[in-house]
Amino acid sequence: MYTKKQQKIYTIIFGDDTKAGKTFDIILLILILFSVIIVLLDSVSYIREQYLVLLYTLEWLFTLLFTAEYILRIYSSPRRRSYIFSFYGVIDLLAILPTYLSLFFIGTKYLVIIRILRLLRVFRILKLAHFYGASRTLAMSLKASRYKIIVFLGSILSIVTVMGSLMYIIEGSENGFDSIPRSIYWAIVTLTTVGYGDIAPNTVLGQAVASLIMIMGYSIIAVPTGIITVEMSRRHDSLPDITCQDCGNTENDHDARYCKKCGERLHKKKAQND
Repeated sequence: MYTKKQQKIYTIIFGDDTKAGKTFDIILLILILFSVIIVLLDSVSYIREQYLVLLYTLEWLFTLLFTAEYILRIYSSPRRRSYIFSFYGVIDLLAILPTYLSLFFIGTKYLVIIRILRLLRVFRILKLAHFYGASRTLAMSLKASRYKIIVFLGSILSIVTVMGSLMYIIEGSENGFDSIPRSIYWAIVTLTTVGYGDIAPNTVLGQAVASLIMIMGYSIIAVPTGIITVEMSRRHDSLPDITCQDCGNTENDHDARYCKKCGERLHKKKAQND
């Protein structure tokens, strides 16, 4: 049975329209920021050696606070299963698990850096709906382009495999290309124009192939960007235009505030379209 106590806790923890809810969320965001800073400082050797006890204590303090918060979220949620398996529910759990796992596995405590993903709640807390809408448009464009991107990645994998194998034959182990996987790694680094320089061709033919891969890299990098941009433009163009109520002009953009023809405001008609 859902009690009044659970309802009150739910209003504070999940609610963002009440003063108590906003205060809780802001305090939570501050604690998350400090906990992430603690993890970053703990990874610096000389700071860890000097403030080991303090950092260790603070990390466990934050973990216990976030654990209590996670338990309260489950306790107060009317749909517990939905929360536990939601995006934020999984992130909340992953934010506390690494510290407990560090008792058994050394080094896992640094995985708590995932807590920074909890800061995504700032979009809900500060009512940044327009940012959320923009991110949603980008996500939908990526989803719509996924098959083209998969085909593109498949083509890239084929190219680097062929080129890497070719360089293995041309250069050989005496020039650092001692295996096909290592040669493929070189092809990937070269094609993406990263160029670590840990492996480099020494023969004239190898350098010619490397030059070809470098030139291909500049043209290939723009392909996924173009795919996503076209999809975003298509979604933008598919939105309905706004009709001006005063002059009847139907060629106003969907996000226009004023009519292109007569200059009158379009907010009334825009509201209807929205």
